[in-house]
Amino acid sequence: MNKIIASIFVFFLASAAFAEVEIGISGSVNWETMRLEAEISLDLASAGLKLPAGRIQAEALLEAEYTNQLRPHLMKLQVDSSSTVGDLVGRGDLSLLQTDTIMKGSSSVPPAMRPNLLKMSIFHSISLSNTSASLLRHTRPIPIVHTLLPVSAASYTGIIIIAAESLPIHGMRSSTLAVPCLFPKIWDNEMNLIYDRNILETKNSGMVRYASLQSIFQRNPSGLTDELRQFAGEKPLRIFARGVFGINPTDIIIERSDALLIISNEENRRLLSQGKVVIILDDSVLKYDFGN
Repeated sequence: MNKIIASIFVFFLASAAFAEVEIGISGSVNWETMRLEAEISLDLASAGLKLPAGRIQAEALLEAEYTNQLRPHLMKLQVDSSSTVGDLVGRGDLSLLQTDTIMKGSSSVPPAMRPNLLKMSIFHSISLSNTSASLLRHTRPIPIVHTLLPVSAASYTGIIIIAAESLPIHGMRSSTLAVPCLFPKIWDNEMNLIYDRNILETKNSGMVRYASLQSIFQRNPSGLTDELRQFAGEKPLRIFARGVFGINPTDIIIERSDALLIISNEENRRLLSQGKVVIILDDSVLKYDFGN
């Protein structure tokens, strides 16, 4: 079947070589749901296609153009404070073949006609958690930092860092909103590194969850949405961020006293290695749209 579709597509390209085929993309990156979603659309008239005879050709063209249309937007995805996916490719840390593998790992809905019957579209959705897992390179987690002067700390079920307001930028006399990425770091205000990607024990989940401020002010005993409560548990440690750090403000700075509550307790340290971290951000940075 794939050979038949490929043959049809080659024939179609030859017959449409002089046509201006209109293929567009619209989509969004949603850090709260950890999904990159995109709709690829084909204008049938521009491709010289009519239904029902041209349906198979249209579907083949949409499938063939998926990676070409989506790749520029995947390349802009922020990996950490200094790098996008495109930067990793440029440095040779990630190959184009690997980016294609990420895109081919998307879930999709079969091509469908728009209500006006003028365009055909196909919808794809990529898990950002799966994307981050594919970018992790360590085989063994590094030990979590300890302290020579531990403090008495209760055991918590998760860590929630509230960073929804404009925060001071480390080393600068200005402030800004923290923004999401796949691999944020957490520092204390003495600039000791508390959390980074190499601490994770497993690749099966993302490094953090992002959520909006209203998700921790629900009308129930925990104050959390059902989804956050399932993830962070009934007794999470709530911390207010004190600053941001990095070329892009993705890294969070917390008070040393709050950091000690985490690293002084073995169960709390395990929350880091298991990725049980939630970062609360302003609504304006949790989602952005793209298209052409």
